[in-house]
Amino acid sequence: MMKNVISIKKIYQILAELEQTAIELDNSNSKLKAHVLLQDSPLFSIDLFSTNSDLFIDYVKEIKNKTAQLERLIKNTNDELSKYQIDILEKQITSLHNAFQSNSNIHNEAQNRLNAIKNQRYKKAVKAVIQPTKNLYQNLSEHHEFERRLSQMLHDKEQERIKAPKNTVDKLSQEVLALHQRLGRCRQAISKIEAEIVKFESRN
Repeated sequence: MMKNVISIKKIYQILAELEQTAIELDNSNSKLKAHVLLQDSPLFSIDLFSTNSDLFIDYVKEIKNKTAQLERLIKNTNDELSKYQIDILEKQITSLHNAFQSNSNIHNEAQNRLNAIKNQRYKKAVKAVIQPTKNLYQNLSEHHEFERRLSQMLHDKEQERIKAPKNTVDKLSQEVLALHQRLGRCRQAISKIEAEIVKFESRN
């Protein structure tokens, strides 16, 4: 029991550090013009976090809630569920830490996209040709296939991570995070294509 109490205390110490970093990054990101391209988009896939937000602090709150649940499970000596909850917390904390480190690169990419948008506004406007419904459905089908492959890759990588020796876990964790982010972006693209189909068909 004492070991578990110490472990919970350590998790809360880590959370305090994550919370401080999250607040600082969220405040810094809010001042960046490029952040407008990332607003209202989840930072992680739903397979990793149930939170849907572009703010780091919201994900820290979810981890806090899960830590409180773990504390209750330990008090009730529910070892099986405790181990499951610890595994989830480990994945979430590692992913959030990796996302902190990737924050600068993500916003640099967003800034490049924003610059491209601004440059287009100074050129002679060319009205976009609306894709025929057939092309939209083809695009949607391709994205669904991409989603299926990514989900399988993610599953395989998770299994590899579970069986991997300790010296390769960190590298595999980063690869898992990258796959979660790619899967999240793929699902966002699917939602956008579906919205375009609805919009197109409602005008015809």
